[in-house]
Amino acid sequence: MTPNPHLRSAAAGLAGLLALSTALMPLAQAVAATPATGTLAALPAVPAVLDCSLSTFQAFNLSGVADDNGQVSFTAVSLVPASATNPSAYCSVRGVIGPGAASIVMRLPMTGWTQRYVQNGCGGECGNDNLGNPTQSTGCLPVINGELVTATTNMGHTNAQGATWIVDNPWAGVDFAYRGVHVTAQVAKAVIGLFYGRGPAYSYFGGCSDGGREALMAAQRYPNDFHGIAAGAPANNMVVQNTYHHGHRVLTNQPTPGTLPLPARNTYVLLQSHLPYVHSKVVAACDALDGVADGILDDPRQCKFDTNTLVCANNGNETGCLTQAQADVVARIHDGARTTDGQRLEPAISTEWGSELDWTLFVPAAQGSTAMAENFVTSWLYKAFLNQPYKDAGARTARTLNDLVWTPQGFVDTLKSAPLYAATNPDLRPFANAGGKLILWHGWADQHISPQGTLQYWDTMSKLTKTPERFARFYLFPGMGHCGSGLGPNTFDVLTPLMSWVETGQAPAGLLANNTSTGVSRPVYPYPTVARYIGSGSTSDAANFAPYTPASPSDVSTSSLGNFQYSPFFKQASCTASGTQIVCAP
Repeated sequence: MTPNPHLRSAAAGLAGLLALSTALMPLAQAVAATPATGTLAALPAVPAVLDCSLSTFQAFNLSGVADDNGQVSFTAVSLVPASATNPSAYCSVRGVIGPGAASIVMRLPMTGWTQRYVQNGCGGECGNDNLGNPTQSTGCLPVINGELVTATTNMGHTNAQGATWIVDNPWAGVDFAYRGVHVTAQVAKAVIGLFYGRGPAYSYFGGCSDGGREALMAAQRYPNDFHGIAAGAPANNMVVQNTYHHGHRVLTNQPTPGTLPLPARNTYVLLQSHLPYVHSKVVAACDALDGVADGILDDPRQCKFDTNTLVCANNGNETGCLTQAQADVVARIHDGARTTDGQRLEPAISTEWGSELDWTLFVPAAQGSTAMAENFVTSWLYKAFLNQPYKDAGARTARTLNDLVWTPQGFVDTLKSAPLYAATNPDLRPFANAGGKLILWHGWADQHISPQGTLQYWDTMSKLTKTPERFARFYLFPGMGHCGSGLGPNTFDVLTPLMSWVETGQAPAGLLANNTSTGVSRPVYPYPTVARYIGSGSTSDAANFAPYTPASPSDVSTSSLGNFQYSPFFKQASCTASGTQIVCAP
């Protein structure tokens, strides 16, 4: 009999608690060991019962499967034979789910399917449906052996980035916000049931960046879509991220920050050439706080770096040192966005210490150039999916950072579209009660999306659900940049531990992360536990680290004017299309 992943036995619950308690042992009691990935359910392989042809799929009756009476049309089906890089022949399927243009792309193994379905998230503003391996699944045997049915979607549009894909295309906005992932899951499961004669025993979702937002959106809005969800570096506070978060990073680097109207953005105080010096000083000041001088900060919140030490007059005119104005920019970038009267628009520490080498995202290389982060903001401000003051005819006019209103009221006005796009509601009780399992993860050196927002989500969700350990784990990867870059261990397998937890009740403890460029490996434990060196052996080897839980929590606050979004009373909008407009229920 196939085990029901939504029934948790007392034994499985006890095993999960024991695994967590082991992970939380103090350093003096812990024994360093390479983390295990867990054991999966022994599921027999199921062969396809239908042939892989376009006519087969076009004959499927999928009427009523997708929400909003979404009709499904298949446009391409082909058999991909086994090869050196593809261990199992699979059926490649491409289609569209109406009433908009959300694509569905699937790979269905012909003989080796072990009854698991994995749906991949999409980053940025999506717009593509390239179906590769699941996010952070290096070493996952079902992936390596080609045993999974996988799928993804473009979330309603093509040509991901840019300002105009949503104009006069309201279903694209709704599909991007939340519907595309959901209807893809609905249709994919129906297709699986027809193609194999049975549905999946287990369904999973994984993604990073916007894929992480999609993951949390699925858990919040559709708690029965997936048995297990892995959400990486979630862009769940998307409206703030693409307005004030990135906007502040650019504007605070102007010669006269805070002055309106702002000067033409062809002059900057801080340039990319200054970043290596800043990073070297941060590392020199804070690297050894975790007991190992390895260039990686295991919890950058503990780094109380004084940016005045960057100033030439204070450090003997070291090579590369900064002016006071440049050092002040560094401090403001780290601090985050505020209103003109000083109120926080995002949590403290917008940009973590230790990530400076990747500040090239928002610090330009030369005078007269445009920082990439500015493009994120101007593109978002143009789109018609922002409500007042950026809606309708006005949204069709090119916008600049000058259009951001740095007052509490301007902030609230900008967030009027958040009920559609934000995945910040911490009420995961329906997901937990359905037996779902969540692994949340983020890189401490993420240059794009601040881990502080994920910390705020974890803290509010934990308080609301009271016992988050029964269904959720949170991992923070030291030195890792956005979704896997950076100097720290940045490659790992989150899918196998998630499957093991769902299928056999083995709650994950430590995850093993590697950096293939530096050869460094490190265990990463559930927050707030960190990995600490045991005092002997190579500091590049994960086997020489053990779990340690700090005695007191961090003193960094995640509070801001946007706190109301992290509440069960923050209701997510249900929307449809009317003509050229997105229409949402109150």
